[in-house]
Amino acid sequence: MHITEGIKYIGVNDHEITMFERQYPVKHGMSYNSYLICDEKNAVMDTVDIHFTEQWLENIERELGNTAPDFLIIQHMEPDHSAGIALFMEKYKDALIVAGAKAFAMLQQFFGTDYANRKIVVKEGDLLCLGQHTLAFLEAPMIHWPEVIMTFEQHTGTLFSADAFGKFGALDVDEGWTSEARRYYINIVGKYGMQVNRLLQKASSLPMQRICSLHGPILEAPLDNYLKLYQTWASYQPESQGVLLVYSSMYGNTEGAVVKLAEILQESSPTKLLLRDITKCDLSAVVSEAFQYDRLVLATTTYNNGIFPRMREFITQLTEHNFQNRRIGLIENGSWAPVAAKVMKSMLEGCKNLTFCEPVVTLHSALNDNSLAQLSALAQNLKEPTAL
Repeated sequence: MHITEGIKYIGVNDHEITMFERQYPVKHGMSYNSYLICDEKNAVMDTVDIHFTEQWLENIERELGNTAPDFLIIQHMEPDHSAGIALFMEKYKDALIVAGAKAFAMLQQFFGTDYANRKIVVKEGDLLCLGQHTLAFLEAPMIHWPEVIMTFEQHTGTLFSADAFGKFGALDVDEGWTSEARRYYINIVGKYGMQVNRLLQKASSLPMQRICSLHGPILEAPLDNYLKLYQTWASYQPESQGVLLVYSSMYGNTEGAVVKLAEILQESSPTKLLLRDITKCDLSAVVSEAFQYDRLVLATTTYNNGIFPRMREFITQLTEHNFQNRRIGLIENGSWAPVAAKVMKSMLEGCKNLTFCEPVVTLHSALNDNSLAQLSALAQNLKEPTAL
């Protein structure tokens, strides 16, 4: 794939993987992106997962023929992008590694060497001229590892963005960017919104024509929509108006209350509603949706004097990714000592700018007139959307 005259795609698609990082389902696989800049000096941008390193090396050789790369630019040391370094350096013995100081420390950890005689350490603002193409380096710590750098190629206006702006899914699968980019961002990068906002401030001054991430498609100008979504996600603001109703129900009574609440909400206002049984759904997808919408209802049973384990896991994931700026409704069920709402609220105490909508709906085993009235009151307080 030729991206521009002089910049080529040399990455790979992985359709063998089913769980990225052993926890995120990827039904359409993954791409491990690498790029080649051909000029007076040739630079390779990052490597790929170890299972595809031989294919990647063949891609380089196919593009360069008898010419050897001069530089290997390492932007991110996570093994799905760095695993091929040793084999590359063994094959191309005159090539130099270009990376930040922290990346070289990790090279020592992963490979037992930091290639002391073959390294160029770069920092923010440094330039590397390849001929017509010039690389300008940006430090991007904690997006989402501390050693990350990004690279702006000045001649073509191409930002090589490491993991930022990436998505789940292989490149040979035709699907939209937003949904799987959101799930990727929220679950993998989402904790580091402050750092992402700093990057966006830097990027706003660059004359970008395209973004080349380490996962997912090349994003071509106009880039405003991608940048706007990243700004929204990094600021932890709702992207859309709607109510996400997340529940766990052991015997169907809690589920029945959630369905009834959805019916009441639908009758009172044309609200976008999503119902998610957390025991049956991909957790990463529901976490992503919780960050997408402005209102969230959590409904679960009292279990071992706490809450149902899958709901506990879900709320833990929310808090670990800096969930904030939302309106929350709570529904609890308990046949003799309901405490689920108290537990859920305490788990969310560290989150910023959460508004808990009254009343808390309490079921003693099943819906009755009293809890139905509570549902109606909660629906009234949830029906108005948040201004975006």
